[in-house]
Amino acid sequence: MMDTFADVLAAQLRRDPGRPLVTFYDHATDERVELSVTTYANWVAKAAGLLTDGVDLERGMSLRIDLPPHWLSTVFLGAAWTVGLRVTTSDDPDAVVCGPDSLDTWAPRAAQMPVLACSLRPLGTRFTDPLPGGVLDVGVEIWGQPDGFVAWDPPTADDAATDTLTQGELFAAGRQPDDLTAAVGSSLTDGGRLLSVADPASPPGTATFTEPLRRGGSLVLVRNPDPARLDDVHDAERATARA
Repeated sequence: MMDTFADVLAAQLRRDPGRPLVTFYDHATDERVELSVTTYANWVAKAAGLLTDGVDLERGMSLRIDLPPHWLSTVFLGAAWTVGLRVTTSDDPDAVVCGPDSLDTWAPRAAQMPVLACSLRPLGTRFTDPLPGGVLDVGVEIWGQPDGFVAWDPPTADDAATDTLTQGELFAAGRQPDDLTAAVGSSLTDGGRLLSVADPASPPGTATFTEPLRRGGSLVLVRNPDPARLDDVHDAERATARA
């Protein structure tokens, strides 16, 4: 049974750890980043360590991932579910991961809750300018975390993964899918590559990441998409479905 994120990721690591899992494009900057299953798992472990040892989040708490479509969105989704956090769209989470565009919204609340900021610069590097007081720079803090992580209180299939779905409902075979999950699942074959411009950390885009992961496939995620270039990306990355 593969009922949790950790179960699914472990199965993919056993199956083919070197295959691509997340390929990211930004058409505004011409950035391209590719994470293999192993590299993705290492980033998830580091981010999970940051969420727990760094800012003291625990199973059952909530995390807002206020990022645009980005490979770090998938990393923090995985980290949250590894710890047993609920990924929420609430404006009153226990902690938030934000980017440059939403930093001004969340920085004033850094005295009341953890605010982790991602520069979204290539390779996940730090901000070039100082951050407001109390805000943690993910590009600084994450590198001190180990490449492996084991939850001391691991989540189960019954733990909330989002505001509406448990981990079991996201990952267990035979679950009742929502509309987007059904649409993605119907177009994506096992092991296929899904091309998407949706934000995986913002419902209903979550299925664009969880379905490829569950089915042994991969996600090709495009930020700031140029419609004239999407067909070229589709062909170059040998995508098999779109969402």
